[in-house]
Amino acid sequence: MADLDQPNNFFNQFLDDYFAECEEHLAVVRRGLLDIEQFVDRPVNDSVQLDELFRSFHTIKGISGMVGLSAAEQLAHEMEGYLRVLRKREGVLSKAGFDALIEGTTVLEEVIDAHKTHSPAPSIDRAVETLAGVIANSSEAPETPPLLNQEEPVRILKTEDHKQWRVLFVPSQTRSEAGINVNTVRSRLQGIGEIVSTTPIVDEGEVVFEFIVSTAASESELSELKDFDLTVEPLRPTTQPVVETPDSGSSSASSQAPATSVRVDLVRLDQLMLLVGELVVTRARLEKNLNAIRSSVIPTEWRQLQEVNVTLGKQLRDLRNDVMRVRMVPIAEVFDRMRFVVRDISRETKKRVILELSGQETKIDKFLVERLMDPLLHLVRNSISHGIESEGKRVAAGKPAEGHIYLRATTAGEIVVIEVGDDGRGIDLDNVAAHEPDVVLRDDQGNVDFDRLLAIISAPGFSTREEADRASGRGVGMDVVARAIKDLDGSMSLFTEPGTGTTFRIELPLTLAITDALIATVDGQTFAIHRSSVQEVIEIEPGSIKALENNEIVLHRDAVLPLVRLSHVFNLRDKREGSLYAFVIGTGNRATGLVIDKVLGLREVVVRSLTDPLTNVPGVGGATELGDGRPVLILDVAELLNEARQTNVSQRIH
Repeated sequence: MADLDQPNNFFNQFLDDYFAECEEHLAVVRRGLLDIEQFVDRPVNDSVQLDELFRSFHTIKGISGMVGLSAAEQLAHEMEGYLRVLRKREGVLSKAGFDALIEGTTVLEEVIDAHKTHSPAPSIDRAVETLAGVIANSSEAPETPPLLNQEEPVRILKTEDHKQWRVLFVPSQTRSEAGINVNTVRSRLQGIGEIVSTTPIVDEGEVVFEFIVSTAASESELSELKDFDLTVEPLRPTTQPVVETPDSGSSSASSQAPATSVRVDLVRLDQLMLLVGELVVTRARLEKNLNAIRSSVIPTEWRQLQEVNVTLGKQLRDLRNDVMRVRMVPIAEVFDRMRFVVRDISRETKKRVILELSGQETKIDKFLVERLMDPLLHLVRNSISHGIESEGKRVAAGKPAEGHIYLRATTAGEIVVIEVGDDGRGIDLDNVAAHEPDVVLRDDQGNVDFDRLLAIISAPGFSTREEADRASGRGVGMDVVARAIKDLDGSMSLFTEPGTGTTFRIELPLTLAITDALIATVDGQTFAIHRSSVQEVIEIEPGSIKALENNEIVLHRDAVLPLVRLSHVFNLRDKREGSLYAFVIGTGNRATGLVIDKVLGLREVVVRSLTDPLTNVPGVGGATELGDGRPVLILDVAELLNEARQTNVSQRIH
């Protein structure tokens, strides 16, 4: 095996495939374990689920051995052993056994993550000992019919039409660059027959994949496999069974059909999205140049140029949407991990908690998956620890004994909306006010300023708890959540009601690279605002604006709409004559009008982040170019309005 501290290019690529493969199988394991929890203390009747779990651990064991990660290999082997006991009906799924599988999965994930980040790995000793103990203590199950799809060794087929062949593939950097890898070889072999088994072998430092293929194809037809740099030889009949591998348990349907999907590195998709962004900018320049020469082109030729320009714009939008769809994965990948968190924290806090999920099929950018994990983890932990009351208090308050945590996901246009809520005690406003005596959380009518409340509990180090525990109290970690959401160009809001519960609402853009934006001007300066942030655009007559306690308001839809002038926020000059326009941000009593001079239209823009600390201005979320080479600032309206409220718009932001 090559030295892991100085891996070659091929081994680096192989490690990337290893981590991706483990991530997929661990997602299957997390879902499968929670699905079989209902069979604790009785025989597991779901043979399909057991087989799927067994294959996942078997695969992780095999590929972990190939990369030299012995801790993951040993731990997966122990869990595979316990599942083998359950599959053969040699014991029932005990509570201790199920807990051991949960603990083992958590430790296995930590071991693999540590290997990926080159950090110290946790010890597996306790998890291995626990699993060995439950296997040894497994009692004889009552006489029941054996499970379907029992583990059986793969044997040589005796049919006259089909023969078995031994196919060897040696991966290399050159073959990988030519598009020849394990997946393409497997797909090619599935096209000519059935893959009976796949075995990875390490031979003198080289990784070799051995495929056993059953096919009716002739030897001359198999010679075409040499184009894939494969070694093909007939398999000699033997009385020794071939050891089962993960592929041997796959369904016959998948074995007979060619593969229809490939794994693509997210970095390559990022590069593709950047290229699409450059094409969008180039198309904007083309449109600007076309408008400049319109007067010198005869009408018939002008119409032809316009048709080409419009067609190009449509094709670019289709390309952008297709690239985005490739990057999308179901948010269930995140939600399923929260099921583990809820189970773990509820046991620690001795609270009965039910997690309700909705919108798991909602798809989000793969880029967001890992970055959403920590924020949602904090919110769910805090909801259980500080939001959900003890069973006695809930019953005394007339609530169900079990607390409920809600995770919901939906899409609204180009925005992903994620809600994390509970039916607990709600945030104690008096307690928060006691820690921040100078802050007013309610107005004269008693309405709560939820934006200000969220800003307080999201301050670094804020907590209403005197002692910290593993789960932590609401407020601890909220600064991490707020910062993570802001880094993703998202926004967060909250609603809480004493005795009823608390809900956090997170809004994130579907993509951070390309978006539709409304273009506006103020005092000759051009700005862009994400279209998804704007509810509507209204025209305002200067005479209809009223002053109220150093603020400006206007009547809109039979309600009062507070106004924030973008010219005041960025210390620009007000428009002296003519009508003004406003972008209506937010809904209901939280709606605000962002006043601008003129709306130029809706454009597809490429978002460029501003990383220089000198360009960090409150309310600016990035920059773009409209085709003329000049930068245009993209406004973060949530932060902009929050900054304006805190300064009462009387203080200028320079």
